[in-house]
Amino acid sequence: MKKIIVRDQTLIPPFNEPARDLRIMNKPLWLYQRDVLSPYCQEEVECSSFRGASFLPPEILSGEVVVYRDNLFFDDHLFKAFITAARQLGKPAQIAFSQQDKAIVTHALPLQEGIRLQDNVYVADLFYYPDGTTIGKETAQPIVIDTEPKELGYYRVPTYMALNERGDLGYQVPLKAFLSIENWVHVFMANCPFGTFAHGARVEDMLDLSSWSPENILMNIKVLWRSLLERKQFLSSSPLVQVGKNTQIDPAATIQGPTIIGDNVIIGPGCVINASVIGDNVNIMQGVQLMLSVVGDGCYLPFRSALFMTTLMENSMVAQNACLQMCVIGRDTFIGAGNTFTDFNLLGKPIKVFHKRKLHDVGLPVIGGCVGHNCRIGSGHIIYPARSIESDVVLFAKPERTIISKNVTYADSDHHGYSDQKHIPKYHDELSFPVPAEEVV
Repeated sequence: MKKIIVRDQTLIPPFNEPARDLRIMNKPLWLYQRDVLSPYCQEEVECSSFRGASFLPPEILSGEVVVYRDNLFFDDHLFKAFITAARQLGKPAQIAFSQQDKAIVTHALPLQEGIRLQDNVYVADLFYYPDGTTIGKETAQPIVIDTEPKELGYYRVPTYMALNERGDLGYQVPLKAFLSIENWVHVFMANCPFGTFAHGARVEDMLDLSSWSPENILMNIKVLWRSLLERKQFLSSSPLVQVGKNTQIDPAATIQGPTIIGDNVIIGPGCVINASVIGDNVNIMQGVQLMLSVVGDGCYLPFRSALFMTTLMENSMVAQNACLQMCVIGRDTFIGAGNTFTDFNLLGKPIKVFHKRKLHDVGLPVIGGCVGHNCRIGSGHIIYPARSIESDVVLFAKPERTIISKNVTYADSDHHGYSDQKHIPKYHDELSFPVPAEEVV
């Protein structure tokens, strides 16, 4: 089977690059989708539009073809369900979702246009053609896929913060995930609720003995046997905590699955890690807290930093005593010590995010902030919910600006003009000599 990838050139603020280049589950989106499709597709072609796909040479269009837009996130469980149903249909097919699908309606529809209502179902740009020569010539039939959402709460809170009367602050977590990534909030959704959280929900289903399926029983026996053999708690045994090569984990660290840890990772004493994904060459020092988070390759987390449902892209650092909840941090970015990203509006009003030059309701009662690529954020800032900091921004710690209440653009960066003479102090400090001329840069 061949695949035709339709490029979406829309730049996602504050990263200012297409969705295909942003990290999902510690992989660029284009690579994540390639891995999902690798069991099915052996050849690929890129084009700039769906119209352009129909004009490709006949030798490319012959046989089975999958066509999709490259800003779509879908996991292997969803694609398997779609391609199985499409092959059984034997006709051109398009993925679709029911209007009662809570995961799609609640979390996938806000802030995007790629999933749209058509003939009483939601459709998106993922197509299957049993004969590629019919692309653009024959209407694709919608195939409704159930994402199998589960309402899961991650902690109990007062009811004024919750989505239901039980006091659970949670999500409609799909066992088969699908998103159109058009805003940084979708990057958060793909990595955490639809990524690490969904992976945990599938493992929970596998360990649920109430179904009494052979797969569930075998999985429980395997985990129980390994936990007894390794003398570890059930959720910390090797079937649920995958560890790469040359990784050092201090005996005083607590790690609970399902967690995936890459190669050449160092985890210090007192760390608590729960249901997270950690890339290669990561250094996590003592007392770090990680929960339902994704830490990219080459990241560094000094002591006592805390990440909850947060995505940290490759080669970034979160310094000591920083607290990030439901945030997205770009690559090569430094978050200074003591920074706090808040995630709840104290006024009880809907949290709004800037999207396509307008403020839109994000559709979530709590969400953190977003920092772009190659940023340097000084110590001691407080960032309001849903605020973003554009790529390449430098923010110094200033007494008059410790609270970030608005989005920060590149034009607001503190590095502008610091090469000018007027911004260079005449003295190192009050009691020092003037700055030598050779030190003025």
